[in-house]
Amino acid sequence: MTALNLCIGSIAAICTTVAFVPQVIQSWRTRDLSGISLPMYSIFTTGVLLWLVYGILEQDWPVMIANAVTAVLAGVVLWLKLKSLLNR
Repeated sequence: MTALNLCIGSIAAICTTVAFVPQVIQSWRTRDLSGISLPMYSIFTTGVLLWLVYGILEQDWPVMIANAVTAVLAGVVLWLKLKSLLNR
């Protein structure tokens, strides 16, 4: 992996991971998850976990770190969504 590839991958990883922070904050504060699709977040979180496994297998640090953090962020939203459905 070249330095340029690592740099581009790291910047991309930061952008796509940080993009989830506002959703997590809003969901946590308002507890309004009516606009959140359970199937979409379930599939997305599964995909992120698979990307994490891929990153581990390939020893690709930007992929590993970004997907580990994104899995936590998406997992929080998914957990809040499930919790809101169970509390109906």
